[in-house]
Amino acid sequence: MTTQIESAEALPGLGTRHGQCLLLFFGISVSYANRICMSINVVALEEEAKKNERTFGSYEMGFVSASFFVGYLLMQLPSGYLGRRYSARIVLSLGVMMNGIAGLLCPLAYDLGDWMTLCACRIIMGLSQAALLPCVHTLLSKWVPPNERGKLCSGTYSGAQFGTIIAYLASGYLIDIAGWRFVFYFWGTAAIIWSIIFLIIGSDSPSSSSKKTCCSISKGEKKYIESSLGVYRDLEKPITTPNKKNRKTPWKAIFGSVPFLALIIVHCCQNWGYWMLSTQIPTYLSHVYDKNIKESGLESSYPYIAMMILTIPMTVISDWSRNKNISPGVIRKVSNTIGHWGPGIALFYLTFLTKDNTTLVIYILIVAVGLNAGTLCGFQINHMDLSPNYAGILMAITNCIASIVAIAAPIIVGLVVTNLENIDQWKLIFYASVVIYFVGNLIFIIFGSGDVQWWNNYDNSKNDNDDSNCTSIRPTLSSSINLQNIKTDN
Repeated sequence: MTTQIESAEALPGLGTRHGQCLLLFFGISVSYANRICMSINVVALEEEAKKNERTFGSYEMGFVSASFFVGYLLMQLPSGYLGRRYSARIVLSLGVMMNGIAGLLCPLAYDLGDWMTLCACRIIMGLSQAALLPCVHTLLSKWVPPNERGKLCSGTYSGAQFGTIIAYLASGYLIDIAGWRFVFYFWGTAAIIWSIIFLIIGSDSPSSSSKKTCCSISKGEKKYIESSLGVYRDLEKPITTPNKKNRKTPWKAIFGSVPFLALIIVHCCQNWGYWMLSTQIPTYLSHVYDKNIKESGLESSYPYIAMMILTIPMTVISDWSRNKNISPGVIRKVSNTIGHWGPGIALFYLTFLTKDNTTLVIYILIVAVGLNAGTLCGFQINHMDLSPNYAGILMAITNCIASIVAIAAPIIVGLVVTNLENIDQWKLIFYASVVIYFVGNLIFIIFGSGDVQWWNNYDNSKNDNDDSNCTSIRPTLSSSINLQNIKTDN
């Protein structure tokens, strides 16, 4: 029997869910700008250190670049747990605010101490920004219907590319005009402003949004979102689900899940390639191809502009495929293959170029980074496929483990590339990246899955009533819930 879902007025139009995704887009953007600006600031720091006869070479640059991820690693699981158990909106807002404050203090830390005190401040920035992806994943799992995940989730996460672009573009010019210290002041202030705005008009879910006057949601849109996510059993009566505060996370089942273990591996491989390029492109262009800070910042932004542009066709194709009843697992694996094997091939080609191929190098880097757009519809939203109920926790786990790789990447680059002008040493890093990209995606193709795992609805809470045995419905386009036949509320 087909169940009709009474829903919103003109669902194809813009709604509150789009506004919430836009807020998260800018939150990710300003957070990544605070994270990425160090990649170009280290070039300015190196130049200043030489003038003041202070030590700041490739070794120190590697540790400064990696220090952020030390704090980022430590708080992944706690922030994911807090966001799921209490309020992802509050945890995220406070985390970004603390990140901005720590960013404002970075210049003072360096002036009072040295690169090691700057590392300490960057660790604090990492600790506070650890809430970003787990909380965003938790919020998106409550706001985005399954048939809109490709478009809205990938669009939201493209804030990472937008933040990287503006960080490279603006930071190069800000350094040229006012010095590297002003870069921290600028992006730190932006983070604080965003956190205050989101704390006021952001919302944890459609239900909590309907109680606010500043970001209220229509009854029709609320019912559409919650019905598609299985919150409603019928048109009038909500399903009684176990209290999430009493429900214990099935840790043993999660870590025993082969698709989830494959997701961890592919996330680690992605972190190597993405953060190796993000942290090292300005240094690579500056030392191997003699680019000044402004040129380095400008040309380092081109690959991320390409990635952001490519996000649009990738998300459109992903949602189109889903509406054609193509398996989510197939969509994720094909998208991720584009996002991993494409960059791997580009980096392999890069190893054949010399210092005379400056223009071609930029084009290859554009391809290498740009094709990473495939991962947005690949492994990055696969957490929600495997478990909508624990999406934030899953992201916290994979991002925590993958952060170890993000820490290692710039340090290993600093140890291998002892002479920043030596192109042959850089080629060793690119060879390693090719292998990592290829192996990680191969494992995801073989062992990954796009199906909801049985432990998504697992409940071992002790204080359940009879209705607690109701499992959460997660309709697909082929399920008994027909999202194409939606009636408009009067």
